[in-house]
Formats: sequence, C-alpha cells, structure tokens
Amino acid sequence: MNYPEFFDKVEPIKLKDPLAQVLGAFENGEYEISYLEVVKAAGHSCPTVAGAYLMTQSALKALYGDERAVRGEIKVAFKEALEDGVAGVIANVITQITGATQKSGFKGLGGRFARHSLMEFEANTTASTKFTRIDTGKSVEVFYNPNTIPPDPQMMGYMQSDPQKFAQLWQERVAKIFANAQEVIDVV
Repeated sequence: MNYPEFFDKVEPIKLKDPLAQVLGAFENGEYEISYLEVVKAAGHSCPTVAGAYLMTQSALKALYGDERAVRGEIKVAFKEALEDGVAGVIANVITQITGATQKSGFKGLGGRFARHSLMEFEANTTASTKFTRIDTGKSVEVFYNPNTIPPDPQMMGYMQSDPQKFAQLWQERVAKIFANAQEVIDVV
C-alpha cells in the first residue's frame, strides 16, 4: 500500500478505552490511533480530515496533558448543524478518535460505557469544536483555520489535465497544515 510519507510522521493519538479493556480488545484498554487509520476510515486525506485530527489531538492534549485521553468520556459540541458545510466529516473523524456520537453510538454495557449523546450540534459555542471531559467538566474550545496555508494556485488547473500532479499538490498542502499546526489550530 502506497501513501504519502508524511502520514507516518504525524504524531499518533494515545488513548485509553475502558470498554476495550473490559472486552479484552487491548491490554489495559490502551492503544493509539494514527492519521493513516483516520484516512482509511474517511477514505481520503484533505484539509478537513487533517483539521479534525489536529483539533482532536490538540484538545485532548489540553484536557489530559501527558495522560492518555479516555475514549468514551469526552463530550464534543459543534456550533454548526450536522448538515452544514463539513461538520459531518469532522464529526466522523472525531467520533473515530473519541467515541462520541450524537444518537447512533454505543448504548452501553451493564449501564456503563455509553457513547451516544456525547456529541451535540448547533451548540452554544463560537469555536469550531468544544471538547469537555465528563469526569472533571473541564472543557476547551478549538478553532481551526486552514486558510493560513493556502493551496498551490496552480493546483486546480491540474485536476483534469494531470491528476497525479493535482493529488501531489493536494497532499503537499495537507502536509503543510500538519507541519504548521500552531498556525491553524488555536485552543482556548
């Protein structure tokens, strides 16, 4: 399987999942999710998928510090409606990482581990997303602005005439977004 080299250079997100531990999926429920895994689930790599990954990674670092974030114990709120813009794409990536869903998620096991109702749309926030730890109530708002890393001005011209060049320039922008995360992500 061939893919852009930078996928392997993106820092993975370290998680602990109590449900995975109870069900014996991972020792101590500990594992990592990589950008490559997120790309596989999304079916593509783009500024939106990269942004969702970076927003989640940044929020979890702010909420948990050096600890592993606890999957299934994080609420996520969006200012947009699910159907607006790319909110659904971002939500899918965040769901993959945090387990949070609006209605469709896991309903629980023995009264524990429920993941549904942890995601809200049209919430009272001005941020791109708001992440809240269930156990402490601590929350952070995350703003994402990929426009600080504009695409190559010639990229769209290659879409029909040279699809390989188009794809190369597309992924170069995504790589630049990761390389300049401090410019595109703001956590408050």
